[in-house]
Amino acid sequence: MISLTMRFIKIIFFIYVFLISTNLLSQSNTYNTSIPNKGEGLNAFLIRNNLNPTEHKAEFIELNKKNLGKKNSLRKDVAYKLPNTEKWIEEPLFGKDRSKFKLDSNILKGTVFHLVSGHGGPDPGALGKYGDKTLAEDEYAYDITLRLAKRLMENGAKVNMIIQDENDGIRDESFLRMSDDETCMGATIPLDQMKRLKQRTEAVNKLYAQNKPAYQRCVVIHVDSRSTGKSIDVFFYHAPKSKSGKKAAEEIRSVFNTKYNKHQPSRGYSGVVKDRNLYVLRKTIPTAVFVELGNIRNFSDQQRFILQDNRQALANWMYEGLLNDFKKHK
Repeated sequence: MISLTMRFIKIIFFIYVFLISTNLLSQSNTYNTSIPNKGEGLNAFLIRNNLNPTEHKAEFIELNKKNLGKKNSLRKDVAYKLPNTEKWIEEPLFGKDRSKFKLDSNILKGTVFHLVSGHGGPDPGALGKYGDKTLAEDEYAYDITLRLAKRLMENGAKVNMIIQDENDGIRDESFLRMSDDETCMGATIPLDQMKRLKQRTEAVNKLYAQNKPAYQRCVVIHVDSRSTGKSIDVFFYHAPKSKSGKKAAEEIRSVFNTKYNKHQPSRGYSGVVKDRNLYVLRKTIPTAVFVELGNIRNFSDQQRFILQDNRQALANWMYEGLLNDFKKHK
C-alpha cells in the first residue's frame, strides 16, 4: 500500500513539473505578430515594427522561414512573428529584488558615469537625530546614489559605483541601518580622510583612462550637517575654472528648480551652483559635480531622505539633469 501511494505521488509530481516547465516554455516563446502591408518589403516591414533591419533581420528570417516567399519575401495576410527585443540587465549591488531590470532605452549609450557616495566604511559622515533614530549620511547618500545608478543604466549608460556595499542594495525603509562594511570597489576604505579621498579619486581617474574618449561624468553625493534650525536646498558644486562642470551642475539645478516650481510653487527654490576648491573636484580628471542634498540635522530636510519616494525623486531629478547635459554636449 505504501509503495503504491509513493508511486502515485511521484507520478503526480512529475506531471506537475512537466506542466510548470511547459507553461514557462510557452511563456518564453511567445511573440508579437504583425501582418505586412500590401507590397511592403522586409526592411520597411521591420522598420514599421520598430526593429532595426541590420540587427534583427537574421532573427526574423529564422523565426519565420517556413512562411516566407522566395528570397525571404513577405506573403500577403500572413501574421509574422517579431523578434523579442527586450534586454535585461543585472546588477547585484541594487539588491535581490532589484538586481535584474529591463533596459528602457539606449539614449545614454556610449556614456560613462562614475558615482561616488560620500564617506562610508569607518566614517559614517554627518549624523542626525530623528526621534530616537540616528540618521547616517553615508547610508542615505549611498541609497540615493544606487537609485541614480539604476536610472542611468536603465537608459544605456555604463555606471561605475566607486563606493559599494554588497549587503545593502536599494532600501525602501525610512530608517536605514548603519554599517561600516562599505568598500571602494572592493578595497578597504581608510579611516584617514586624505587617504580616503585619494583612494576614490584615483579609482575614478583609472576608470576614466580606461574609457576614453567616451562622454564621462563623475557625480559625488553628500548630505550636509549644519545647525538643526537651518534648512537648506540642494546645492551643486564644480571645480574652479571647470566650464563643463559648471554646465553639468547648472543642468541638474535647472531640473530641481523646475520640479520645485511645479510641485511646491509657493515654496521657492534657493539651491545654487558654485565652484569649490574641494579635493575630489580638483583631483578628479573627468568632469565632476558635487551634490549636497540637504541638512541631515534639520527636521524639514530630513523628509528629503527618510521617505523613499523622496530619495527616488532626488535620483530621478539628477538623472534628468545629467541627461540634459549629455544631449547638449552632443
